[in-house]
Amino acid sequence: MTNYKSLLNNINTFIFDYDGVLTDGKIYLTQDGELQRTVNVRDGYIMQLAAKKGYNIAIITGGKSMSVFHRFHNLGINDVFLGVRDKYQVYKNYISENNINPENVLYMGDDIPDFEVMNNVGMPTCPADAVEEIKSISKYISDINGGDGCVRDIIEQVLKVQGRWMKK
Repeated sequence: MTNYKSLLNNINTFIFDYDGVLTDGKIYLTQDGELQRTVNVRDGYIMQLAAKKGYNIAIITGGKSMSVFHRFHNLGINDVFLGVRDKYQVYKNYISENNINPENVLYMGDDIPDFEVMNNVGMPTCPADAVEEIKSISKYISDINGGDGCVRDIIEQVLKVQGRWMKK
């Protein structure tokens, strides 16, 4: 891995996978067949803070649960893409429509559907429990598992490197 801290200076956009990054990857099924997941409150806090500080934040997930959309909308994050089959195409459209340079994008993913996007961003990252193929292309591997605060870990590092931590 290269010295990733120097790459954090240029980040203005965070894009995250959902299952396995913002959750622990487990899905609980109710008797009615409803899917339920758990999320980390600290991840949510840091994401809404980064959004308030002007960073672009997006979620790209193959999942279709409207609870995901509502959670992020309540945090002030409106770029939530559900039911995505081709994450790379959604990513290309997103950065094009928002005039974002790929070098300024930090993407955190954990599994094969994230691979192509991660190969086309400035800062590919992953949780500690990502699959080996994703770890092999990541410039930073959090020491925290998905759903346990890995998102908090990397956003806090960016804010600190950029001198924006603990400042209004």
